[in-house]
Amino acid sequence: MEKKPKNKRENNNHNKKNNKVIKKKKSTILNKILILLLLILIVLVGTIIYRIKQNGGGMTGLLSTLVGHDQETLKNLEPIQVLLMGVSTDNGGQLTDTIIIGTYNPKNQSASLLSIPRDTFVGNNPKTGTGSDKINALYQKSPEKTLEKVNELTGLNIEYYMVIDNQALIELVDVIEGVEFNVPIDMVYDDTSQNLHINLKAGLQVLDGEKAEQLLRFRHGNNGETYPSEWGDNDMGRMKTQREFMIETAKQTLQAKNILKIKDIIDIAYEYIETNLSISVIKDYVPYAINLDINSIRSEVLPGASYGPSTTPSYPLWFFIADEVKTEKLIEELYGTDEETEEQLEELEETDEAEDEEEIEENTNLTEIDKNDASKIKIELLNGTGSTSALTEVKKMLTTKGYNVTTTTTTTTTSKTTIINKTDIDTKFIDDIKESLEVGNVSTSSVSSSKVDITIIIGKDYIK
Repeated sequence: MEKKPKNKRENNNHNKKNNKVIKKKKSTILNKILILLLLILIVLVGTIIYRIKQNGGGMTGLLSTLVGHDQETLKNLEPIQVLLMGVSTDNGGQLTDTIIIGTYNPKNQSASLLSIPRDTFVGNNPKTGTGSDKINALYQKSPEKTLEKVNELTGLNIEYYMVIDNQALIELVDVIEGVEFNVPIDMVYDDTSQNLHINLKAGLQVLDGEKAEQLLRFRHGNNGETYPSEWGDNDMGRMKTQREFMIETAKQTLQAKNILKIKDIIDIAYEYIETNLSISVIKDYVPYAINLDINSIRSEVLPGASYGPSTTPSYPLWFFIADEVKTEKLIEELYGTDEETEEQLEELEETDEAEDEEEIEENTNLTEIDKNDASKIKIELLNGTGSTSALTEVKKMLTTKGYNVTTTTTTTTTSKTTIINKTDIDTKFIDDIKESLEVGNVSTSSVSSSKVDITIIIGKDYIK
């Protein structure tokens, strides 16, 4: 039985003692709760860090984890194709000024842009064609109509479209405080009916939104001067400039300094972009797209030629007539699967085996190539080895021999090296290149939209 305090002083001491015991018990319980919460937090953070590492680490791993991805997500993620349509404000938003197929493969980090000329004929008979028979007029009906016709032209099955008011690009340029771009030629043009005045000097410079609009709308000058043939005349040159500027804008937008401007960028997208792409689809690709090397994006244009009143054949209006055979070859080259590419190269290797043996014997007696002649040969290098050093080595070897390497980019990883003769170049140059590489199957392709004479796809067999 507890002893009762005899007086007031003892009672106070007793109460103090009880209070200390109670406080000690409360402190112990609180400490246990804090320790438990700390352990839970450590487990949660550890789990998140583990998942981030499992998802590839870095920013990709972080974003993948935040959107609920796991290790299987990337394996099951198919390449995405989107039809990009730029609508000019100067035509009331009724015509698509720019039509580009954008493709991104997250598995091998490859991407491409394929331009469709806005004057591409999509009617039944160009001899009786009108302006409404041009592909840029289909947007007046609906973006789905344009998408449908692009699929017919290319044989692709593109599901998504994105309609971008040109004002979006102009405002984006101003938000990121300008885009550094190498303007290919002097651009001087005035059209008072459109209140359009273009005045740009050639060379590397920072373009603000107003100057970016001038760049994107330029086709030819006041005196008819246009882009040089190697760049592409009129609309061809304009499309190349548009693609190059889009790439530079994307590259310079995706810089750390612009992270605080993300709200402004999103606001521009909401105001000026119409699309059938859902957020759920976009979020699947964003974690991987941030690692895309913008410089590796391949840029092409639909093969074909322009015809009008002064050409043969003659048509009442100027139309771009797509070349079906060349288009099929280009589409296969750009979008063929890894498996298809491997099968084609194996078939080519088996078919040309006897010829290859003869070439090996002949190579020992090859005539030395004159560097002046070699300098006239334009070569495109596509690196399919997965190794940047291989690309550097091949480029150095070819330039040392005098060849003009105009383009280098990354393509789908492939096992076999292929040398494609695109413009019926003398076989002595093909033989010389093959001898220098010491590997490679030779094929001929009439696709010349890339403005090169020879395309070399460097395969893993090049790496000794």
